[in-house]
Amino acid sequence: MSGTSSPEAVKKLLENMQGDLRGLSLECRKKFPPVKEAAESGIIKVKTIAARNTDILAALKENSSEVVQPFLMGCGTKEPKITQLCLAAIQRLMSHEVVSEAAAGNIINMLWQLMENSLEELKLLQTVLVLLTTNTVVHDEALSKAIVLCFRLHFTKDNITNNTAAATVRQVVTVVFERVVAEDERYKDTVDQPVAVQGNSNRRSVSTLKPCAKDAYMLFQDLCQLVNADAPYWLVGMTEMTRTFGLELLESVLNDFPQVFLQHQEFSFLLKERVCPLVIKLFSPNIKFRQGSSMSSSPAPVEKPYFPICMRLLRVVSVLIKQFYSLLVTECEIFLSLLVKFLDADKPQWLRAVAVESIHRLCVQPQLLRSFCQSYDMKQHSTKVFRDIVNALGSFIQSLFLVPNTGNTSVTPSQTGSNASGNTGSAQTNPGVLGMGGGASVLPAFEYRGTWIPILNVTVQGSAKATYLEMLDKVEPPTIPEGYAMSVAFHCLLDLVRGITTMIEGELGEAETVGQTTTETASLPAQSSSEQQDLQSVSDQSEKELVSRAVWEEMVNACWCGLLAALSLLLDASTDEAATENILKAELTMAALCGKLGLVTSRDAFITAICKGSLPPHYALTVLNSTTAALSSKSYSIQGQNVQMISPSSESHQQVVAVGQPLALQPQGTVMLTSKNIQCMRTLLNLAHCHGAVLGTSWQLVLATLQHLVWILGLKPGVGGALKPGRAVEGPSTVLTTAVMTDLPVISSILSRLFESSQYLDDVSLHHLINALCSLSLEAMDMAYGNNKEPSLFAVAKLLETGLVNMHRIEILWRPLTGHLLEVCQHPNSRMREWGAEALTSLIKAGLTFSHDPPLSQNQRLHLLLLNPLKELSNISHPDIRIKQLECVLQILQSQGDSLGPGWPLVLGVMGAIRSDQGESLIRTAFQCLQLVVTDFLPTMPCTCLQIVVEVAGSFGLHNQELNISLTSIGLLWNISDYFFQRGEIIEKELNKEEAVLQKQAEEKGVMLNRPFHPAPPFDCLWLCLYAKLGELCVDPRPAVRKSAGQTLFSTIGAHGTLLQHSTWHTVIWKVLFHLLDRVRESSTTADKEKIESGGGNILIHHSRDTAEKQWAETWVLTLAGVARIFNTRRYLLQPLGDFSQAWDVLLDHIQSAALSKNNEVSLAALKSFQEILQIVSPVRDSEKPDTPPAINVSVPVVVGTTTATSLGRSFMRTDSIGERLGRYNGSEPPVVTDEIEDLNLWWAAWNSWYRIGSESTRPPVTCDKLTFIPSQPFLTALIQIFPALYQHIKTGFSMDDLQKLGVILHGAVSVPISSDASPFILPSYTEAVLTSLQEAVLTALDVLQKAICVGSESMQIMYPAIFDQLLAFVEFSCKPPQYGQLETKHIANAKYNQIQLFAPAEWVALNYVPFAERSLEVVVDLYQKTACHKAVVTEKVLQNIIKTLRIPLSLKYSCPSESTWKLAVSSLLKVLSIGLPVARQHASSGKFDSMWPELANTFEDFLFTKSTPPDNLSIQEFQKNESIDVEVVQLISTEILPYANFIPKEFVGQIMTMLNKGSIHSQSSSFTEAEIDIRMREEFSKVCFETLLQFSFSNKVTTPQEGYISRMALSVLLKRSQDVLHRYIEDERLSGKCPLPRQQVTEIIFVLKAVSTLIDSLKKTQPENVDANTWAQVIALYPTLVECITCSSSEVCSALKEALVPFKDFMHPPASKFFSGQQGYCCFSNL
Repeated sequence: MSGTSSPEAVKKLLENMQGDLRGLSLECRKKFPPVKEAAESGIIKVKTIAARNTDILAALKENSSEVVQPFLMGCGTKEPKITQLCLAAIQRLMSHEVVSEAAAGNIINMLWQLMENSLEELKLLQTVLVLLTTNTVVHDEALSKAIVLCFRLHFTKDNITNNTAAATVRQVVTVVFERVVAEDERYKDTVDQPVAVQGNSNRRSVSTLKPCAKDAYMLFQDLCQLVNADAPYWLVGMTEMTRTFGLELLESVLNDFPQVFLQHQEFSFLLKERVCPLVIKLFSPNIKFRQGSSMSSSPAPVEKPYFPICMRLLRVVSVLIKQFYSLLVTECEIFLSLLVKFLDADKPQWLRAVAVESIHRLCVQPQLLRSFCQSYDMKQHSTKVFRDIVNALGSFIQSLFLVPNTGNTSVTPSQTGSNASGNTGSAQTNPGVLGMGGGASVLPAFEYRGTWIPILNVTVQGSAKATYLEMLDKVEPPTIPEGYAMSVAFHCLLDLVRGITTMIEGELGEAETVGQTTTETASLPAQSSSEQQDLQSVSDQSEKELVSRAVWEEMVNACWCGLLAALSLLLDASTDEAATENILKAELTMAALCGKLGLVTSRDAFITAICKGSLPPHYALTVLNSTTAALSSKSYSIQGQNVQMISPSSESHQQVVAVGQPLALQPQGTVMLTSKNIQCMRTLLNLAHCHGAVLGTSWQLVLATLQHLVWILGLKPGVGGALKPGRAVEGPSTVLTTAVMTDLPVISSILSRLFESSQYLDDVSLHHLINALCSLSLEAMDMAYGNNKEPSLFAVAKLLETGLVNMHRIEILWRPLTGHLLEVCQHPNSRMREWGAEALTSLIKAGLTFSHDPPLSQNQRLHLLLLNPLKELSNISHPDIRIKQLECVLQILQSQGDSLGPGWPLVLGVMGAIRSDQGESLIRTAFQCLQLVVTDFLPTMPCTCLQIVVEVAGSFGLHNQELNISLTSIGLLWNISDYFFQRGEIIEKELNKEEAVLQKQAEEKGVMLNRPFHPAPPFDCLWLCLYAKLGELCVDPRPAVRKSAGQTLFSTIGAHGTLLQHSTWHTVIWKVLFHLLDRVRESSTTADKEKIESGGGNILIHHSRDTAEKQWAETWVLTLAGVARIFNTRRYLLQPLGDFSQAWDVLLDHIQSAALSKNNEVSLAALKSFQEILQIVSPVRDSEKPDTPPAINVSVPVVVGTTTATSLGRSFMRTDSIGERLGRYNGSEPPVVTDEIEDLNLWWAAWNSWYRIGSESTRPPVTCDKLTFIPSQPFLTALIQIFPALYQHIKTGFSMDDLQKLGVILHGAVSVPISSDASPFILPSYTEAVLTSLQEAVLTALDVLQKAICVGSESMQIMYPAIFDQLLAFVEFSCKPPQYGQLETKHIANAKYNQIQLFAPAEWVALNYVPFAERSLEVVVDLYQKTACHKAVVTEKVLQNIIKTLRIPLSLKYSCPSESTWKLAVSSLLKVLSIGLPVARQHASSGKFDSMWPELANTFEDFLFTKSTPPDNLSIQEFQKNESIDVEVVQLISTEILPYANFIPKEFVGQIMTMLNKGSIHSQSSSFTEAEIDIRMREEFSKVCFETLLQFSFSNKVTTPQEGYISRMALSVLLKRSQDVLHRYIEDERLSGKCPLPRQQVTEIIFVLKAVSTLIDSLKKTQPENVDANTWAQVIALYPTLVECITCSSSEVCSALKEALVPFKDFMHPPASKFFSGQQGYCCFSNL
């Protein structure tokens, strides 16, 4: 505007106008003067206007009618030159907008005239155009006239004019509508609501419209009329019109000014009422027409479709749908249905082509498609238009393949390779792919079942550039090139997919961002009303989103089936890589979209299609087949035709790039992969990579397919789960071309990246991925069952990879992941298993090393979660898995040992879960871990885990695979105990803290705290667990382990027991030590007695350990000794415990059962333990004893430990003398007593045990066979040696009963024989008279007793007789060794000279009891000397018993086993009698000794006149010595007995006399044989006897009648004896004749003769009154006998006879007077 209104422009305009007028006047000067005049007046007019007005242009416009007039007149001249000039001038005015409405009307009228005269047609058109475009003054009638003018010019004969006019018409129509737009813009702020149109009564009701709109309305209405071949209402003067032009105009108006129609109801009304019916009407020929249908059937000939109109109609329809869809919903439904129909196969090719082009136009407008979906598909009773469109495209594409184009049949290339289909690898390839090898480029095309359709490059992606819809100049239908329709349809599909997905994804994205803000705002508290409104809008938003979502879902649901059918078919048919790529991309996009919308079926269907494309044709993969089966059962009905989904053709001509084995149970042959398969595979990878988040359950399909492809391509998993091309060896049938070989690393890395990208998936999607991998793996596991073929490890490897990249949120997937891998680890196929374990352990290690947030140290739950699967592996029995598990543990320990924290129980649990039967290497590895823990990690682990360490170490001790490990583990337990000891305080503190927490939790739950050894303090419990473990090991089947464990147990209790609380000792004693003793005892008693040949390998076993029983014996010994030592050293701790006495009883019971066990080693050791506990002297003196039980830090016990250690080494077999020993027992230092009463009970308990042991072990067996167990000497010795010590404690209450019991035991012990093979070591040689230790011990015991009695109370002293009895019993052993039950023994005493071999065959040998008996005898004598006068000794006839006992050896004399015995017996008898006889005499009156005398007499008799003969080799000196002993006895009689005859019973004296008498004559019997003649006579003995006789015959000191009586008796005995001998001699002499008599008889007679002479001498010396008359008579009576002897021949006898006869001279005297009384006679005689 400013350009034309500037002063310069105005000035120029005025100049030009004046110039024009001048020119006009010049031209018209001659011919047309009126015009000239008008022109000149015009100049004046212009000048005056210019002069008068400031606003020149406005003034000009006002006066424009006058100003224009000259030019109009000029035009009226019809002179071309003038007309041209005038039109130019008018145009100039117009362009400056100085034409008024009136002037314009005049101008148009003038132009109409020119037009009718066919003048300046082009200039006319130009002028009209300028007039209408520069301003809006022309309207209504004038406007319609101007438009008609242009139309009229369009239909002239001149082509140029026609075309120009057509263009002008188009422009004018546009101008008219532009005015409306401008007018609306002007009035937009003041717009009043248009009055609603009342009904449809008046269709020209335009009263409400503004001027410009009215014009436009009228124009548009008439255009419709004209196209419909009706008369126009407004365009008056129209002469002719073509439909094509009308349709083009309609299309341009609708296309360019949609807002006019949308804003004005009147126009909308026109659309609905006029345009749509018109279009539908015009479409009818196309609808009815069927190609090739016979005309005869219909009466009226069917009008043929006309390309130009049809094409333009389609264009109009496109515009209508695009611009006015919202107004014309119903109409559009019809149009769209028509479009779909036009695709039918029976329509002409060109029609189908333009229809496809039209549809393509719709397909690039996703919003429009969305509206269709909303308006039709989502309405209940409406056609599913959107679905139909897609399906129609699908069936269209199918029809192109199925129906050969009859119109343009291109020759399908003949299948040269059809017969070569078998030769898979041959060079003969199908023609479609010749380009692969040769240089010829191949046309991109689709090929399907022999139909070959080239792919033309028809349009740029995303724009619907139509070819045939733009052919506005063509009248005839064009020929469509082959492949065009297919290509457009293909692009339709691609654009449809792209459009929909872009739109939906865009909106989804917006919705998501809104959704996020929603959640944010919702989470904030609302603060103001504006925020409230925001929230309101947010909720609207979400409703809106729900609506949109429904639409999106419907769209996808409507189109996916058709799309999939079409795309699958195209994918199968495609031979062009780019096309394939596009198809795959579309399928991928759809799959992703469906996934995002959560439409599972459709998503899976698209994914299945891609998967199927990846695999070889007809590949048996169940997952996919089931999905397709579901799909193919649906058939899509399109316009009544059923379109089945076409199954892929297997003959698609593709280059084979790989041959491999299918992954199946029984692979049948090989399968081939083509390049298209690989392409699909890459798409699949791409899909998974980019859209993993929406795959959900279809991960299953994707992964299953990938697994099979990976298998066929021979990719195998490597470290970390990445797949690498396997070696050729592994898949012999895998053949890969170089093309695919270069692809493999790429595929492999994409595969890895795919799983790496799982870290960006959300949790749910990640779960889907894991689940899919798990179920895939399950299938692989199923396939791998029952065969040892290589399994598919794809799933396991990928689970590992996924786990590794998702470490940052491992918690959410850990359970399913590891749960599955644990199942894999249990698989029978070793390769599968190995990978499962590899994956699991790698994950655990990675999980532990990953820097989590918060760190593991602060996230206990996660820590345990990570370690848990490691523990779960322990439930799997396969050793290879366990090795992996343990290696993992070892690595974890080495790398993370310091920071395991709460994970320790699990890690230790893994080590502890190894069982003995699991093989050496496993145990060794596990043990290695444990060693590492014990050496390095005890300080870093929570103290609560120490108990587990103890248990695990203990469990290794129990493993019986490897002895060294067991022994080392015991060593570890010792190290652990040391650690406890060193860090006791720290551990205790921490445990107490933990305990408090647990206690609190338990209380809250209302349950008891449950832990072993409760309620001991936790630190003590730790010790107790250690002890208990060692205790278990102490009863291990292997002796070495038991020994080591036992030593360790007692050492730890000894070394560290002081740390325990006092009360805990109770548990130690009862639950640990006694429990252990019980078990050991049980095992020992039931142990096998079978001989063990060798100790494994070539180790020889010592005979003392060659049965299980003997080995257990060693254990029993160790254990018992250990427990006893603890009782000994820790007694100050144990005694204050309440039940010490019970414990003592139990201990004694154990000692007893051990002592009575049938094993010498055990029994002896038991006694040593007994000795140990009895030699207890409380280690703390009373003064130092603490009041309370010692606390942990008291140092005393340590000292005790050291002292006892030395005492343990003491040997129990003492060799010191009895004297020393006794001195020790009653040493000056009295034992310290802790608590009198309690102590006494304990000692009595000990005594009872001792008694039971003694009585049981010494009781002779009932039966005797080879297996009879006889206790050993050392055992018995030890047993008896215990007594003195024990007695010291119980002597106050020791009663007769107890003594009796003791006696039985002592007697029994001494009677026990020894085994013949032991005898040489125990028995002294016969010549040494030495006591065995046992015998010595027995005597010691009695000695202790008698000493105690000696100083004891009166009540004790009554025990003397019992002691005598006991000793005397022992004395008897000298002659009568004791019998031990029925046992047959050889007596060593009979085996003279220690000839061992003589009794070797006997099993048992009785001891040499002689020294023992003799020593006992000495003791008796000693004791008797001390106690003879004791009341009890007198009363209990001890003396008599002694005599009675001595009688045995004395009567045996030479028959005694040992010569020393009788000699000792004699000397003892003499000693005893020298003390005892005075006592006996003293008590004569009481009669207590009455029975003793006969016993004594018999004893003398038996000894002096023994029946045993002296040994042959007795020397004369020996004999004389023995005789002197006899003489001593007689002397005793003469000194101790006969002088006191009056206190002695007569019978006894008589017996003595008779004996002396017997002795006085040679006491040899006459029955001697000749050989024995010269046996020595005991002449000395006889003499002494005789003298004694005589002495007592005539003892002067007759103080009592008793004594006289003895003398008389003695004489009469003597005389009688002499008479007898003489008589016998005479007889023998007479009979013997000349033979001399035996020597001894001669000696005897000589002795008698000497005795007679001695007697007469004695009688002479005696007081006469002492001699009885009777005696004289007997003496005299001898004389005749003597005389008879004179005849003897022996000179010795004769000389003796002389001596005997000489004394008789004193008897020669005259006979006395008869009256002498006897008394007087006697007196006389004595006075002689």
